[in-house]
Amino acid sequence: QVQVVESGGGLVQPGGSLRLSCAASGIRFSFYAMGWYRQAPGNQRELVASISSRGNTNYANSVKDRFTISRDNAKYTLYLQMNSLKPEDTAVYYCNTLDYRYTWGQGTQVTVSS
Repeated sequence: QVQVVESGGGLVQPGGSLRLSCAASGIRFSFYAMGWYRQAPGNQRELVASISSRGNTNYANSVKDRFTISRDNAKYTLYLQMNSLKPEDTAVYYCNTLDYRYTWGQGTQVTVSS
C-alpha cells in the first residue's frame, strides 16, 4: 500500500517542542521530495516544510527558524522537529510528497496551549 502514518503529536505549552515522524511505505521514498502539511480548523491544508530527495529544505515564513525537517531514506521516515511552538501552530499535521503520491494519512494532532 502507498501510505504514510504520522505520529508524535500531542499537547504542549507555548514555547515547547515536539518531534513528528512520518513512516512511509509503498513507493521508493528516497526518490521523492517530501513535505509536512498542516490544517487548522476552518483553514485549508498548507505546506509548512519540504525537503528534496537530496536534502535541500524550504520552510514557510511562519515556521522558519523554529521547525526543522529531515529524512532518513533507509528507514523510509520523515521527521519534523518543532521548537518554540506557538498557539497558532495548533493543527493536524500530515506528510506527503509534493505531488501527493501517498494516500493521505490521518495526521497527528498538535495542540499548543497553556
